[in-house]
Amino acid sequence: MTTVAYLGPRGTFTEQAVLDFTAAGHIPADANLVTVTSPGAALDLVRSGDADLACVALESSVDGPVTQTFDALATGEPLQILREHDVPVAFSILIRPGTQLEDIRSIATHPVAEAQIRGWLAEHLPEVGFVPATSNGAAAAAVAAGEADAAAAPARAGVLNDLEPLAEQVADIKDARTRFVLVGRPQSPPARTGHDRTCVVLRVPNQPASLVMALMELATRRVDMSRIESRPTRERAGTYDFHVEIVGHLEDAAVAEALAGLHRYCDKVRYLGSWPQEGWIGGVSGLEGSVPPDYASSREWVRELRRGGRNG
Repeated sequence: MTTVAYLGPRGTFTEQAVLDFTAAGHIPADANLVTVTSPGAALDLVRSGDADLACVALESSVDGPVTQTFDALATGEPLQILREHDVPVAFSILIRPGTQLEDIRSIATHPVAEAQIRGWLAEHLPEVGFVPATSNGAAAAAVAAGEADAAAAPARAGVLNDLEPLAEQVADIKDARTRFVLVGRPQSPPARTGHDRTCVVLRVPNQPASLVMALMELATRRVDMSRIESRPTRERAGTYDFHVEIVGHLEDAAVAEALAGLHRYCDKVRYLGSWPQEGWIGGVSGLEGSVPPDYASSREWVRELRRGGRNG
């Protein structure tokens, strides 16, 4: 039986991503679902062999990268992203039955969630203290246990914890989304679709213009970069890893040649996978990115030269 680890408890947006991956056929319907307290813990279960897959949040359209996930993917035994899925994010403000607005002194939620409702809180609950939680589901459980007066969490968390909504569809930014990825051990990537993403982690030489030189491996081959983030290596102050996401698949010749060039130049290259694009980047007109060029004709020209054919 397939075991899938994800940030729990039940009622998180990560659980919703797991349910969506299951409905799409990427997770078996009879999978064993295991909840953990952090993205890193979910990925470590895959590394240890105690889970086959991990579902983790990668990026918020409001708050940017989920740094715990980025750091956990860049270190330890290599893992591979297999699928992505974005989940619309809006919160219910959940309370115990009978709680009045004037009774609320504290609100629990995940720090990423707090950043997405900060404006609403300033307008409606300006004096309320923020209680960080390991997940939005855990925040709802804390309210049910009397450890906080309110929680910002998915509506499902209220149902699971017998809480009532004080407000629903709360979000400072309309159409906020979080991109989740399904991660497994290294394997052949999903088949190329023509609408794909590839991600690598780079560590460049400590010399002037080294990042520019690395990115030239993409630019000279017209490979489109859709995201770049830097994270401290935690090995030495002032040193960074760069998470680079590009448009295209390992099976695209231009992408493969760019990765080979990066491997020759960089001090470190960690391949995080090629997978079918689904998240908001491709879901918004004009943000799909440019498909890598087709090298078939130029490669055939070289083969013809080797056969003594026409040079022209």
